[in-house]
Amino acid sequence: MDRRNFLKSTVAVAVAGELGMGKAQAHVSAHNWGNYEFGPGPTVSDRLNQGPFPQYPPDAVIPNDDVVMTTTPSEDVVPNFGKGLITYITADSGTDEIKADNIPQAIEDLVKFPLGQLLYIRPTWKEIQPRPGKIQLPDYLKLVFDLAKKNHKRIGFRIQMCAPDYTHDAALPDFVLEKVPRVDLVLSDKENSTSAQRYLNNPHSRYQPRYDDPFFQQAFRDLVGELAAEFDGNRQIEFMDTFMYGFWGEGHTWPFANNPFPDYLTAERTWMKMLEVQLEHFKTTPLLTNTQPDYSRVGNSELLDRSVRSHNWIRSDTIFIENEQIEALSNRPPWVAALLEQGLPGKPPDPKASHEGISPAENMIAHVIDIGANYWSLWNFHQISAKNLTTYYQTYPAAFDRINRKIGYRVRPSFIWSYKDGSYQGLIAGFANDGIAGVPGVLRVTVESADGKALAGGCLDPGYPLPGKIRQAQFVLPGVADWKGLKLRAEVEVKGVRYPVRWACHQKLDPDGTLTLQPNLRADV
Repeated sequence: MDRRNFLKSTVAVAVAGELGMGKAQAHVSAHNWGNYEFGPGPTVSDRLNQGPFPQYPPDAVIPNDDVVMTTTPSEDVVPNFGKGLITYITADSGTDEIKADNIPQAIEDLVKFPLGQLLYIRPTWKEIQPRPGKIQLPDYLKLVFDLAKKNHKRIGFRIQMCAPDYTHDAALPDFVLEKVPRVDLVLSDKENSTSAQRYLNNPHSRYQPRYDDPFFQQAFRDLVGELAAEFDGNRQIEFMDTFMYGFWGEGHTWPFANNPFPDYLTAERTWMKMLEVQLEHFKTTPLLTNTQPDYSRVGNSELLDRSVRSHNWIRSDTIFIENEQIEALSNRPPWVAALLEQGLPGKPPDPKASHEGISPAENMIAHVIDIGANYWSLWNFHQISAKNLTTYYQTYPAAFDRINRKIGYRVRPSFIWSYKDGSYQGLIAGFANDGIAGVPGVLRVTVESADGKALAGGCLDPGYPLPGKIRQAQFVLPGVADWKGLKLRAEVEVKGVRYPVRWACHQKLDPDGTLTLQPNLRADV
């Protein structure tokens, strides 16, 4: 895609004109994300004391302590909420993208594909709500939900209001299209029309609705309300993508030069209102907003900023086009999860495509790791099948196994110190993160008795422990005579909901994912 030159010649001029006229707007200019003030992160109601813990006068706060137990990194895949590889069931083209004669069987094969811990679907508005009122899932989506439950896999999804690869039908339901005006999309003389042919040849992708139309706004609010009633807080749902403008809901209608709004302010106000509707209804399920730069001038920067400030998450559909997206993804606040949708080729692996011994698939995986993703798509672009995924895995097993072991956060109590202060026992734990991302929320740790009774606990700061660093925390245990046999339990809190976390350590865990404390440090170390 040659988006950059066109951006410079058209969009930049439009921006300069609007700014020069002094119009009030909430546009967030491009900025470095590291150390940017996004607010304090999720609220921590019972923050653990996280040090420092000096042992010697004059600053001593605890008596002398000793490391009594350690853990080391696990080499296993450790599934937890807020991370993992996602098997795409449908994406841009609905079930037309699933290359099989028997679609139900192909869906079952995809659900059972062992590398994927989660599933992803991307239906259109018309598919899930053909008539006003309650959500009506088509049969293929009912099958996905049934199989996901049987195979213990959670689901993430987006509803498309514009699906330019659906050639057989519009993405919007008839009851919306019949009432809402449409605006034709126009190519600039400076844009190569070759890139636009796939859209021009599809009558359903040559226009955009007037999203600001009152009927559209009410229908949209009703849709989001019905979706939230069904899916907000549903433990089968991992996340929901936010609705965004245009093609696939990514926030653009590239390569077209216009949008359906009369001016930028109307576009931005409309989309901010639509985001607020989603934030209002999805109170507990994480929402993911695309990091797509504001090519179509509709307010993407404000949507993205608001999503991060509301402690929701972000996603991208590419890592090889705009460097602005890399900045956002890689330097996001540590408590914000990031999903990378980067499709594998829709054709068999080609040894001749390698450069210096690195294939396109291996190169892609390495760069998803580089930006510190929580999720990555298992998706053969427009050629979805379990067979295609299996072929790529069998060709490049080391690369796939590496990302499956490293993606997201992988926390463990690396060091455990024991001390006695007068009549009570105390523990200090140094938590490590062997993954590539921060904790997507707040890590809660509880010390329990051998029979599961909570003795002490609380939360680390949002996002901690960070990858490659140790975050210490203190647990005061009055009435406990001995630390041996106690258990450490972990949970992650996201938007007020707690999810169990399995420690990512080599040392043996209890069946429920807790770690029983026992001395394992040799005296001669």
